[in-house]
Amino acid sequence: MRLWKCVPMITLLLLLAACGGGAGGDGESRTADLRDRYHDCAGCTMEARVSCSQEGLAWEAELRCDYVPGGESVVEVLSPETIAGVKAVLSDTDWRLEYEDASLNAGTLSDEEISPAACLPRLMSALRDGWLLEENEEEWNGVPCLRLTVDQTGVKDGKILSTVWLKLADGTPARGEIAVDGEIILTADFTSFSFCDTMSENAA
Repeated sequence: MRLWKCVPMITLLLLLAACGGGAGGDGESRTADLRDRYHDCAGCTMEARVSCSQEGLAWEAELRCDYVPGGESVVEVLSPETIAGVKAVLSDTDWRLEYEDASLNAGTLSDEEISPAACLPRLMSALRDGWLLEENEEEWNGVPCLRLTVDQTGVKDGKILSTVWLKLADGTPARGEIAVDGEIILTADFTSFSFCDTMSENAA
């Protein structure tokens, strides 16, 4: 039985609290072109199933995110029903979260702590500005993808790696993972994605 079915308030608290603990040639050009698209876009809208596992506890929710580079991004819970409609507003400059007019610290990238609410904006930020460590072609659920791993060292010098599988067909994300000091703490399986400047939605 999932935790949120038994204790919905704990699920809400987990959402608001923190959860933490190469190719060359044409491949490099394609990677640069894809990342430029994310870096130059006015924003994007996405939905994904986000999961967090830590110390034997499992948390999962479907989230919608309206991501605005350099501005405020809005994350809304779509499911589970017990907390559907809860919204968080995050800034990618200090990664703080606003909920019901209260400003809460969303985690300063255990020691390096990352809130599940910040998973999707952080993956987008990593695609835009993270230091590229790895790139290779790899299928995800049978879909040909370009797998990118980028480094965004945390403010407390923790090793934060984000890995994103971008579909070769259109460059939109299929899967994302965030790892802190070698441990994957957040995963996202994308179900829809669109760039705000093109508004052409792509179902995963």
